[in-house]
Amino acid sequence: MLLSREVLRSDDVAEVDGNRTRQAEMLGLTGFEDRGDHQVPRHLHGTPYPRTLRHARRPTAYLRWRWGMTAGVDTIRLTQFAHGGGCACKIPPGELEEMVRGLTGVVDADLLVGLDEGDDAAAVRISDGLAVLATADFFTPVVDDAYDWGRIAAANALSDIYAMGGRPVLAVNLLGWPRDVLPLELAAEVLRGGLDVARLAGCPVAGGHSIDDPEPKYGMAVTGVADPGRLLRNDAGRAGLPLSLTKPLGVGVLNNRHKATGEVFPEAVASMVALNDVASRDALARGVTAATDVTGFGLLGHLYKLARASGVTAVVDAAAVPYLDGARASFAQGFVPGGSRRNLDWVRPQLDTTVPLDELLLLADAQTSGGLLVAGEIPGATVIGELVPRGEHVMRVR
Repeated sequence: MLLSREVLRSDDVAEVDGNRTRQAEMLGLTGFEDRGDHQVPRHLHGTPYPRTLRHARRPTAYLRWRWGMTAGVDTIRLTQFAHGGGCACKIPPGELEEMVRGLTGVVDADLLVGLDEGDDAAAVRISDGLAVLATADFFTPVVDDAYDWGRIAAANALSDIYAMGGRPVLAVNLLGWPRDVLPLELAAEVLRGGLDVARLAGCPVAGGHSIDDPEPKYGMAVTGVADPGRLLRNDAGRAGLPLSLTKPLGVGVLNNRHKATGEVFPEAVASMVALNDVASRDALARGVTAATDVTGFGLLGHLYKLARASGVTAVVDAAAVPYLDGARASFAQGFVPGGSRRNLDWVRPQLDTTVPLDELLLLADAQTSGGLLVAGEIPGATVIGELVPRGEHVMRVR
């Protein structure tokens, strides 16, 4: 079977240009659509990859962990097939807010969380004591290893549910794949990674949707459930509460370095694939009402949204913020995602600070599958600041 844990054999895969339905069946993805009617742009045709991977039938077996890092005698680096990587390829927050300004949907009293404050997921009350949460998240490769990319993307999508105080109950895959450029075996490894992380979360994956895309993209749409009276929201912060961060920053600069050099940072991968489930449960157990996860808009961007929505000022102690090993050194060598600069540009008018620009850029580092930012204290999290009554600025960094 293609989804066996140990070995992926090309003899088990349908021909690259063969029947798509057969491929979907072999992936075990019931209901997984594939509408690959458009073609890869001409400039991508002929993109080099090992000749041995151009044909589905060959005797060589590849262990799961080798995909994306080593294929045959050559290397396929997935990050080189995309213009950006991970949550750093998000549309800049300022542009996004302008885009959706004035858009309103159906007014419904049971819609508890919608577009207003930029929360991590939508929430609708179904009955007393039950709310359904809905979110979708996908991005281009953030690492070269296909299996790890799948795991990271799944953890990132599931995090939106945890950031709202919910429990994921169903996920569907979202896949874009340049099928004339990259082998389908790699796509299977991406899906396998997502499936394994969803299994750890106790969340079934039931199909999804795929398209033929010039760039590889992967993520999930996730449905969750929560108590409507105990949601974690952007607008529920109160002055006097500490601010806690559950994962160190720095994956943005490390991923940028990985894309440029091919160096692998296992600590960054481990951080990105780690679920935020325990932190979410701990927050609820301690009566926390305000939280968000730290992803593409960086710590400063997501904190700005929370403080703005809550009508308070957020104060950050820059020296207290934790970073992954190698993050500062990588930043000093110039590995700074463009998304990080755009994040800082967005919040700068509402920021009061005397710390150096380099420190601010690190605080705005575009994260992928980052930790929870909680208005309160929970076990294992680092207190990095506090919420105070609203002053002249929405944020202060000291």
